[in-house]
Amino acid sequence: MTPGHTDRVADHTARFAAFLEAEVAPLEAELAAQDVGTAYNPRLDEAGRMHPAVWEARREVQRRSAAAGLYNPHVGAAVGGGGFTRAEMQHVEEFVYRRSGLGLGLAALGWTEGANPAIEHCSDTARKEWLEPLMAGEITAAFANTEIHVGTDVLAMETTARRDGADWILDGTKAWITNAHFADVVQVVAVTEPGAGSRSLSMFLVDATSPGFTRGRDIPTMLDDGLTGELHLEGVRVPPENVVGEVGDGFALAMAWINWRRLCRGGMCAGWGTWLLERALDRAQHRTSGGAPIAELQAVQHMLADMDADVYAARAASLQAQVELDALPGGPYGMPLHPDAPRLTSLVKVINDEAFFRVADRAVQVHGGTGLRLGSPEEKLFRLARNLKIPAGTVEIQRNAIARGLLRRGVGR
Repeated sequence: MTPGHTDRVADHTARFAAFLEAEVAPLEAELAAQDVGTAYNPRLDEAGRMHPAVWEARREVQRRSAAAGLYNPHVGAAVGGGGFTRAEMQHVEEFVYRRSGLGLGLAALGWTEGANPAIEHCSDTARKEWLEPLMAGEITAAFANTEIHVGTDVLAMETTARRDGADWILDGTKAWITNAHFADVVQVVAVTEPGAGSRSLSMFLVDATSPGFTRGRDIPTMLDDGLTGELHLEGVRVPPENVVGEVGDGFALAMAWINWRRLCRGGMCAGWGTWLLERALDRAQHRTSGGAPIAELQAVQHMLADMDADVYAARAASLQAQVELDALPGGPYGMPLHPDAPRLTSLVKVINDEAFFRVADRAVQVHGGTGLRLGSPEEKLFRLARNLKIPAGTVEIQRNAIARGLLRRGVGR
């Protein structure tokens, strides 16, 4: 059996397939009838944000998925999630992305809007107020780490949190935040002890209805999905029970969230890559040139072969790395993180970011003019593939982490 493809993975994916047919397909039909775009090519409102009808369709899928026990396999069993390992999650994610394509089904698996490894460290009070509603699909979240002038160098951030009695007062601006316009609760990383290095930051759960918390401008990106924006905090008061983990844990918690997104690349790119390859094969066999299918042209055959090689190699490397991460003391998100984890995590991200970009590029080429059509799956995923090389740490930063891991291990190990 393939590592990680356990009986509970088989059960989860079988139930997910039934859910797509029984619950998601009717919602997609309803959405299509409204002429507001699709789940991942939505119309935007006058403020440049995702059309509310598209957003609500995604939210309905999340609620139904949570009710069906499908939304949180990645969340720890101790807080009510499925407790799946990362190797198991690669199989689940691959199935979801391959079967859903660019449809509403993608919303049925917890993503950046849902629960995550960092928020699992919240207090018992915050668990009742925020984590349990997140897992039930009743509310959504955002992760606010990046600032307009601060990306990878998180220790340079300027958002601050100062004590005021038992509470904390937060001031600052966050940018490039996914789900900034809609989140009910925001995981904000802020400086609590300047100059303390990796202990200088803390993570807070901020109620989006708090006085002083405002949603800023939309930030249009090449994804064109109306989900990215700015958040402003001016004297926002946060109670002590909304500190995630301990004061000073912010850097480690932020890295847990970021590493989770990096590791999700394995299943996501394998699923979407396979979907693009299947579409390219169908196109090559049915598109004719000179009276014969273009699949008979050696140039096209080579593109298909290269797509298959990239998907296969990236998938295998990702699965191997995640098996190794699961076996480490503390696993992929340990606090402290095992010294071998950053290299393995970065390998997953850089291998998938670059392989999937090549796959998406060749998919466009095989489809020719139709692949260039705005809103086509190939065009959309080509833009998404280019985007992947920057968020959650650029491919250049991943190479730095890989090299540090190699050098730390030394010669002959």
